[in-house]
Amino acid sequence: MYIRAASNISPQNTFGTQPFLSELVEYTGDKLACIEPDYKSLIDPKLIRRMSRIIKMGVAAGMDCLHQAGINAPDAIITGTAYGCMEDTNTFLSKMVQQNEEALSPTAFIQSTHNTISAQIALLLQCHQYNNTFVNGGASFENALLDATMLLYEGEAANILVGGIDEIMANSRAILKRMGLYRQHPASNFELLNTPGKGTMAGEGSAFFMLSREALGNGWAKIDGVSSFYKPRNTAEIKQQISIFLQSQNTNIHEIDLVLTGNNGDLKNDAVYEQLLRYDFANIPAINYKALCGEYPTSSAFATWLAAHQIKNGACSFVSDIDQTPLRKVLIYNHYQNIHHSLILLSAC
Repeated sequence: MYIRAASNISPQNTFGTQPFLSELVEYTGDKLACIEPDYKSLIDPKLIRRMSRIIKMGVAAGMDCLHQAGINAPDAIITGTAYGCMEDTNTFLSKMVQQNEEALSPTAFIQSTHNTISAQIALLLQCHQYNNTFVNGGASFENALLDATMLLYEGEAANILVGGIDEIMANSRAILKRMGLYRQHPASNFELLNTPGKGTMAGEGSAFFMLSREALGNGWAKIDGVSSFYKPRNTAEIKQQISIFLQSQNTNIHEIDLVLTGNNGDLKNDAVYEQLLRYDFANIPAINYKALCGEYPTSSAFATWLAAHQIKNGACSFVSDIDQTPLRKVLIYNHYQNIHHSLILLSAC
């Protein structure tokens, strides 16, 4: 499965034609918010007024990805999201209470469903092909990738638009903060891992990929395999899953040139990564990508964009202390709250 094009709206300057992570953005507090582009160049201004923030981010990233690939309409649109359009859900429920369930506008309800983003892209393109949205918590994006893999393998589609989207908003952040997911005191995203404690920083993002079964000369990278597993009993089981996954891809761990891990500064969350980095990945360069995008269920979509971009560039250009040898294989290992664990292997085309 080859990545023909990719687009990413994130807390870093990742959208458009600007240099790849030339200036990293630092955040202090408990969240990393997306740097949003000027949507008017990608979406009709009349439609923008009716779109919530996450819909604009999803549609803009999806349309930009299609434009990069030179495709007017894909054969399928598949998205993964854990939270969906929370802003619209919050608006609808709030007005339901405020107006005593009377004279409610249906717009917020219609746009609150999780498949709104993929549906909006399809409506704008007049695309009547396969359209699916996965809502599986921390495995949502991985399941979207697996669905795309099956469609390509079965010959049901040649070009598939796949995305991972989640947003953070004040109410949801406050609830998750009370549950202990986020830091109680302000922190810097670049110093988070140097000051481990309880909680991390919230993140959000919208990353889309144009996937094809055939390799093209200007392709970004190849997705060799995707795997996810649920609530492993211990670190030994995680190591076993990684070993089985690499064997299934005919890859030795020593062939991996770079590992992207989901460390987020939370002591309990990072314990798994620390063991792997100390032993199994000891001699492999590693990057904790959540320092750039924050913690959210579909952050592996950001990691996939980051890995593909680095493979396309030929080296890990934005980290100075990593050997700038050509990247052939990159492994992404992430888990969300130690519930959903995932592995994605990418290689050069």
